[in-house]
Amino acid sequence: MFTGIVRDVGRVVERGGDRLVVEVGKLAPSPGESVAVNGACLTAAEVRGKYVRFDISRETWERTALSDLRPGDSVNLEPALKLGESLGGHLVLGHVDAVGRIGAITQHGADRIFRIGFPREFSPLVVEKGAVAVDGISLTPFDVGDGYFHVAIVPYTFAHTNLKRRRAGDRVNLEFDIIGKYVRGWRGR
Repeated sequence: MFTGIVRDVGRVVERGGDRLVVEVGKLAPSPGESVAVNGACLTAAEVRGKYVRFDISRETWERTALSDLRPGDSVNLEPALKLGESLGGHLVLGHVDAVGRIGAITQHGADRIFRIGFPREFSPLVVEKGAVAVDGISLTPFDVGDGYFHVAIVPYTFAHTNLKRRRAGDRVNLEFDIIGKYVRGWRGR
C-alpha cells in the first residue's frame, strides 16, 4: 500500500521485454520490496547501487502507461507504506485502474492546472474534492465532468515530481480512490 506522496524521482535506464531498470536517487529499496513506479506497484527484482531492476508482466505493460517510457524519462517513486508511518496522501494500492491523457496544462498564479481525460466508464469513481492518484501522486480533483477532471499542481509538487516534464497529450497512470471503488462494488450487487 502507498500514500501517493512521491519520495523520489528516478530516471529510466532501460525498458523493454520483461524489465524496467530505473536509476534512483535517495530511494534505496531491497530486492523483493514493493515500489510504486508512476503509481504502478512493482517489485524490486535486483538492486545494484543506484540501479533497480523491476520485472514487468505483459499485463502491466498493456494496462499502464509504463509502456510509453523511454531511457532518460523521469518516473515518480514511492516505497511501500510501513505499518505505523504517516499516511500523508490517501490510500493508494498501486493498481492502475486506467490510463488517462493530459488534455491541457494552464498556469493559474503559481499553480499549474492539469486537465486529465480518462475512459468515461470510470466517471462514477471521480468525485469533486475526493482523491485520485495521477502517476502515483495523490491529488484532489475538481471541475469534474464525464471523462475528465482538473487538478491543481502547487509549486512544490511540480518541482518534486515528474509533472515538470509532462506535456499536453502525455498518457498518465490513474488510480481512483479505493473507498469509491468499494462503494461502487457494493452498490452494484
